[in-house]
Amino acid sequence: MEFNVTLLGQAITFAILVWFTMKFVWPPLTNMMDERAKRIADGLAAAERGKQDLEAAEKRVGDELRKAKQQAMEIIASAEKRATQIVDEAKENASTEGARIVADAKGQIDQEVMRAKEALREQVAQLAVIGAEKILRKEIDAAKHADLLSSIKAEF
Repeated sequence: MEFNVTLLGQAITFAILVWFTMKFVWPPLTNMMDERAKRIADGLAAAERGKQDLEAAEKRVGDELRKAKQQAMEIIASAEKRATQIVDEAKENASTEGARIVADAKGQIDQEVMRAKEALREQVAQLAVIGAEKILRKEIDAAKHADLLSSIKAEF
């Protein structure tokens, strides 16, 4: 009987241990495991949301880059067009300025030619007067007159 009593005592002790474990130990363990499973599930869901957010952000970044590149191309095209306009305007202004300078130069040349002609006329008139004076001072002789005119020519 001793063996049966011992076995019966051990069975009762085991039953108390099982009851105690199920009553006081098992519920906190179950709660901890449930909380951990919930935290893991929340972490996985957050990771999935983060992955989706990252993909969406990468897509937005790609769209913004495309838009920025397109805007840059438009700005460059506009700048090139404006540069061409500026060059054309500068050529036109230079052509107009060149024509004005040429016209001014021609006007100055014409004035200088007129001044030179006037100065030449004055010199011719002076020579004629000087020649006439010398002719009148000397006697009237055709050979002497020719010689005198030759000498006047040589002087000037």
